[in-house]
Order: sequence, then structure tokens, then C-alpha cells
Amino acid sequence: MDGYIAKRSISATKTNTPLHETPQSVTVITSDEIQDQGATNLQDALNYAAGVRSDAYGLDSRADSFRIRGSEPSVFLDGLRTNYNWYTSTTRTEPYTLERIEVLRGPASMLYGQGSTAGVVNMVTKRPLAEPVREFGVSYGSHNRRQLHADLTGPIDEDGEWLYRVVALGRLSDTQVKHVPDDRWVLAPSLTWQPTASTSFTLRALLQEDKSGSTAQFFPWEGVSLPNPNGKIPTDAFIGDPEWDRYNSSRRAIGWSFEHTFNDNWTVRQNTRWSHNEVDYRSLYANAFNGADGWPADPVNKRLLSRYADGTITTVKMASADQHLEGSFDTGPIKHQMLLGFDVTYSSEDKVSAFESPDAVPLIDAFNPIYPAYTPPAFNDHQPTVRQHDMGVYLQDQLRYGNWIAVAGLRRDRSKNVVDDREDHVSRATSKRLGLMYAADNGLSPYLSYSESFTPVLGHDAAGTSFVPIRGKQLEAGVKYESVDGGLMVNAAAYTLREQNRLIADPVNPTRQAQLGETRNRGIELELKTEIGRQLDLIANYNYIDLDEQLEGMPKHQASLWGKYRFSIGSVNGLSAGAGVRWLGDFQDGDAPRTSSVTLVDTMLAYETPSWRYAINANNLFDKTYVSTCLSRGDCWYGSRRSIVASATYRF
Repeated sequence: MDGYIAKRSISATKTNTPLHETPQSVTVITSDEIQDQGATNLQDALNYAAGVRSDAYGLDSRADSFRIRGSEPSVFLDGLRTNYNWYTSTTRTEPYTLERIEVLRGPASMLYGQGSTAGVVNMVTKRPLAEPVREFGVSYGSHNRRQLHADLTGPIDEDGEWLYRVVALGRLSDTQVKHVPDDRWVLAPSLTWQPTASTSFTLRALLQEDKSGSTAQFFPWEGVSLPNPNGKIPTDAFIGDPEWDRYNSSRRAIGWSFEHTFNDNWTVRQNTRWSHNEVDYRSLYANAFNGADGWPADPVNKRLLSRYADGTITTVKMASADQHLEGSFDTGPIKHQMLLGFDVTYSSEDKVSAFESPDAVPLIDAFNPIYPAYTPPAFNDHQPTVRQHDMGVYLQDQLRYGNWIAVAGLRRDRSKNVVDDREDHVSRATSKRLGLMYAADNGLSPYLSYSESFTPVLGHDAAGTSFVPIRGKQLEAGVKYESVDGGLMVNAAAYTLREQNRLIADPVNPTRQAQLGETRNRGIELELKTEIGRQLDLIANYNYIDLDEQLEGMPKHQASLWGKYRFSIGSVNGLSAGAGVRWLGDFQDGDAPRTSSVTLVDTMLAYETPSWRYAINANNLFDKTYVSTCLSRGDCWYGSRRSIVASATYRF
């Protein structure tokens, strides 16, 4: 889709529904946004999305970490879950393979099964197109970043019955942190068969290899956020072992999307994927997880860090399928759009680990690292295989009576966790959603919605009683506005979230956990997207959240503004410039040092002809050194320093 304004979303209802007729907060990030803002990962692509804290753990080369309404959302790819355990089994999705990103804020278990109160981030991959599009590109940037990419699509035969698409990318790069690469190659082919106008079948595959490490160095408070007699620990400091540390991952996936329309009213769809992920994650970590005493090996000079070795080699296999029947019919004056579906996910995780305590690992000078000879531990601790089986059946009805719109849905889930040589853990849950909206003729659409979530919890309390799922409930009230010409979209929402059965330390036996907790989050979100004429695009957001207890990485206030202007100078067209400002308020995690507020500036300059696009992107233009988060356990993360990337793309 062209521009920044998307008119429809498939993630909020699993039907192709206009955003201004959806009684819940939804943001769609288009491919133009991803390109103009120079996003190199999912985290970057969410920088200007309403209600999202996109860099909760700062610069992190391992996985995308972000927060929505105070919690971590579930991440889906083409409507199917990507994983259950993000940081030891994740291969990051390449933004160049995506057509758009849809963010559904608030509980979404009625459609997607188990998940937190945050909602769902659904990435939609590029599909074969009937019109030929071919492009090749090259880019070079900070940290010796060298990248080639290609995107080819179009019909195979003259009748357009067969369509193809091939997306490919290769990159060699360093990072802000020494000895941590950011290398990648991706191949994503897809093939569509359309034997009739009412039937389509798309086969998709993905091959991806990443070679990286951990830019998160887990530095202690003193030297990052608190004073240290030696000054600040450098942002490029690497305190691991260059020969042992790594975060290498691979993903193999194949799946299909099938759709058949029986008539004007009834359509059946099926979406499946099988994936195989492998992650080799090993690192020498700073032993700073002890609050204010972050320098146990050097309490006077505070230069030498003790470290421990920890590594895992994880293999995850997942098979997912979602199939549903969509039908439209009337009952008197009421129009119905009914959805009946069933989804299933099977996952198995095998893991072998290695560990060595600080007593066996050499100390290191955090301010001037020198890497002594070190013999790492062997990978000989084979963990039990963990299997996850999720099944759910759901029913949803979208009703319309004049200007009134209602959404009602019900789902029943069964989630089974199987660990070798242990008792199976089975959770069952029923999740509901209700929404009511009045779509006025002037473009205003006030709404009220209610939604639920559930998250299975393994284990039991001190009395031997098995934990029950964490349940979330949200009440949201808002108003949406879409101008007559579609050039302005506004969403304002206020919400209250409650979570029950949260795990807390048992007040009688602090070494165990108990399900006694309930938390409440309340917040306000404002989002504006506009296209003024054919020259100016704007995105503006503000987010406020009031938490029962401050959550790590989540400020009460944050705001962002991004704009792009297309110049027309005489006969010269195609020149555009963009700039964005991101502001994060201060916050504190427990007794950790308060993380200061920060304002960051991003820019873009591009020139386009019918065949070429040249661009320069700069993120954190003024190279501000800032702390992204400090945790009460004793460690801090730096944010991303300035990054500049120049690119050239040829289209034909």
C-alpha cells in the first residue's frame, strides 16, 4: 500500500475490516513507513507507533523487545504465532520481507489464543503481485554496514494464473559494540496459483541465517547510570569473549494460504506454517545482578567485573494452522459478518546448556577490556524436551444496524504443556470480546470495547496447588475520525487493564511463588496520521500510562512526531525530506536508579526517479548517549547511538 495511511486491517477481526469501523485500537505500519524511516528490524519499525515502547532494552541484537500498554505483546507472522520463548529461540524477522505491520492493542485471546494484555503485533509478508515489480538495491552505512537486496514479482504466464515473488537480502555488518557482528542472509520465495477468480493458493518459504552476538552487555549501575570513579563505561565496550560469545540463528519455514469464495456471501480460508528454528546463544555475562553492589570483585576501584558463562543451543519446531469460514447474511435490518474458526499450534523445544560460575571465569576491565585466554564450558547439560500444544475454536459476529456497529466474539482454548518425565500441565480458558461503535456520517466513530486475555502458568505453589492461567480484562473507550477524502485519520483511546492471578513472592515462604497478585493499568493514547495534499505526510502520537507498580522499561509519558515533505522545485520532482522526534519520559524500576527522559531525532533525505531511489537515513542524528533501561536487579542497557545508512535502489 502507498503512503502512511492504511484504511483496513485484517488483524483486528481476521476479516478485511475498515479501521474506522473497528471498535478497538489498531495501528497499521505500511511499507512506505518502514522504508522512509530506515527500519532495520521490527523494533525500529515500531518507533513511531502509538502506545508502543519500542526499545525497552535499548540496543539489543538478540531479539526485538518492546512493550504495549505495559506488557510484552504476542508476535505473529501472517496471522500465526512465531514462538513462545523469544530470547533463546528467536530469529529476527527482516523488515524488507514485510508488506506491513499491524498492531492490535489490548487483550486479543478471543482471536489468537494465549497471550498477554498487551495485544498482538502481526507482521504481514510480501505476496506475489499481478503487476510486475522488480528492484535491486545496495546500501552502506555506519559500523561498516554493507547490504544487497532484491525484490522480484509478477505473473509467470500470460493469463496471470501463476504469480511469483522472490525477496532476497544479504548483509555484512559490525555493530555499536565491538566484536558483535550483524550479518544476515534471507531468501523468501512465494508462488500463487489462481485457477479461478474465486480461488487462490499461495505457497511461501523462508530461509534465513543470522550471525550476531549480544550487544546487551548488562553493565552495572555504577558506570552507566550512577557515578563511577573511572567515568562512564564506553558504549562500545564488550566484556564477553570474542571467540566464544555469539547469537547465531537460523530459520527454515514453509507454509501456505488458501482462499475460496463460494459466492458473494461465503468464503473459506486456511493459513498454515511449519518452521524450524535453531539458536546458538552463548555469552560471558557481567555478574552485576545484585543491586547496588555491582562490582563484587573490585568494590574499591570499580573497574574489574566478575563474569559467568552461560550458553544454550536451542532447536524449536513449530507447526501452526488457522482455518475459518466467513459468511455475510441479514436478519431483518441487521447485517451480519460471521466468522467461525479453529486454530492449532504444536511446538517442541530441545535445549542443551553450558554454564560456569564466576569463580572459574577471568575478571575483565570494563573500561579497557583485554581478553585473556579462556577455556569455555562444554555443552553437556541436556534439558528435557518441552512440547506445547494449543488448540482453540472461536466464533465472532460483526453486526451492523444503520450507523451502529457491534462486534461480539467467544473462544474456547485448550493449552497443554508437556515436559519429559513430568506431569502434563493442561490449561483451559474461555475468552470474550464485545465492541460497540457508532459510525457517524461526518466521519466520527465513538466506540466502547471489552476484551480478555489468558496466559498459562506452569508450576505450583507451596501447598502443591497447580497455578491457574493469568487472566486479563480490558475496558476501552475511544473515538476515531476519518476525513471524507481519507487524508486524515485520528484515534483517541482511554483504557483500563486488570490482570488477575499474577505470580508474586509467597508472603509466608519467600522462596516460593503464589498467585495472589492483581494489577491495574490505566492509560490514554492519541494517534494522528495525515496526508496534506500530495506533499506532506505526518504521524503524531502521545501515550500516557498509569501503573499500579512501575514496570521495567515503561515511562508514564512518551510522544513522537514524524513528517515527510515532498519538494517541487521548478521541473525537478522526486526530492523528499523527513524528520522525526521521539521523546521518552523518565521512569524507575523498583529501587534502580531513575532512567532519565530523552529526546531523539531521526532524519531522512531521498531522491526518486521512475527507475531509481537514492536515500540517506540517520537515526539518533545528534548521537545522544542515553540509558534505555536500568533494572532493580542491578544492570543497565545503553540506547542506540547514531546510525547513518545510504542506499540506492534500481526499479524496472
